[in-house]
Amino acid sequence: VQLVESGGGLVQAGGSLRLSCAVSASIFSMNVMGWYRQAPGKQLEMVARITKAGNTNYADSVKGRFTISRDNAKNTVYLQMTSLKSEDTAVYYCNGLEFTMNYWGQGTQVTVSS
Repeated sequence: VQLVESGGGLVQAGGSLRLSCAVSASIFSMNVMGWYRQAPGKQLEMVARITKAGNTNYADSVKGRFTISRDNAKNTVYLQMTSLKSEDTAVYYCNGLEFTMNYWGQGTQVTVSS
């Protein structure tokens, strides 16, 4: 299974970006899909997750600003990011959890300029 992220880039503070994660297999088989990020010198942190049933949870730092969604027909997971802040600058990774199998994408850079 391959996960390919896209949609990263450079944006000004207050702006928006939408990240996409295309999955090479049916994401309906994934129990949980998520977005994680890693800023320079910091640990990997969970940003948002969505279950097969559509339940979501978010890091406190992005609640109210980011929205995760999944399109099972397109085998794609999205992360809509609004009101971006400089502290959102990081490499964003897509993750898929299928029972005991954990899949990761290669990451996409998001840079927010202040």
